[in-house]
Amino acid sequence: MKQNRVTEIMDKVESFPGIPGTAVKLMSLLDDPDSSAAQIEDVLRYDAGLTANILKLSNSAYFGMMTHIGSVKQAVVVLGIKRIKQLVLTSCIGAILDKQVAGYDLQPGELWRHSIAVSVAAEGLIAELEMPNGDDIFTASLLHDVGKLVMGGFVQKDLEKIWNAASKGVPFEAAEEMILGTNHAAIGAAILKRWSFPEKIVDAVRWHHNPEDAHEHSVIIDIVHVANILSLMIGIGLGFEGLNYQLMPSVTERLGLSTSNLETVASRTLQVVNELSGLLEDG
Repeated sequence: MKQNRVTEIMDKVESFPGIPGTAVKLMSLLDDPDSSAAQIEDVLRYDAGLTANILKLSNSAYFGMMTHIGSVKQAVVVLGIKRIKQLVLTSCIGAILDKQVAGYDLQPGELWRHSIAVSVAAEGLIAELEMPNGDDIFTASLLHDVGKLVMGGFVQKDLEKIWNAASKGVPFEAAEEMILGTNHAAIGAAILKRWSFPEKIVDAVRWHHNPEDAHEHSVIIDIVHVANILSLMIGIGLGFEGLNYQLMPSVTERLGLSTSNLETVASRTLQVVNELSGLLEDG
């Protein structure tokens, strides 16, 4: 019975939408060190919505630009290829995540807002730790809960059983696994694998609730775990399950994070996330 349910869920993964074609083309171009700002602008010319979102984000208070950025070419020059890549991914993924998610009690836009919060928190943690900022951590943070879009309907059908399991002190994703045979983290990893994302990003999504269960310790997994819990602690993306998770002391110790670090990042995340998510919702 449980195996039948897993097969049914994996069928949904196979039919899950891919990343929009414009984004795939742009991400490839942005990975090419020989690509130019003019080439990037040329691709974006055919996607007015994506261009508008990139310019709105480029001019947001988050980046603190002193002058108005009026073109994609200018944004590439001022913000750099790495930031533009993040903005393209953020804008494109928003169209996928910006939905109501049945089963987790996430209203339209709430999963998207939570994803942005985790990305902002991850960048804050990197800054606090004075680590080199990596695209992989940003991407894994943004996509860590994508599996909920597939799992939502299945969780909804068996919510009472899952809650009964969770009420006995089992984390929500472990309760999902007990009742459905898999959980949203595993399904998120399966989606990213199907999208051909690098293995370290797939692993970060797979183990963001249980870093200690990964085959080896990874800074990406640890950062996404902490960023996710911090975002839930400040009340972004709670839904049914949010308060059912806790920060692992072994992870904060491994990263060298103090209470002061965590408070600083939480405060900063709360400050910027409303503006960033609001900008995209207005688009």
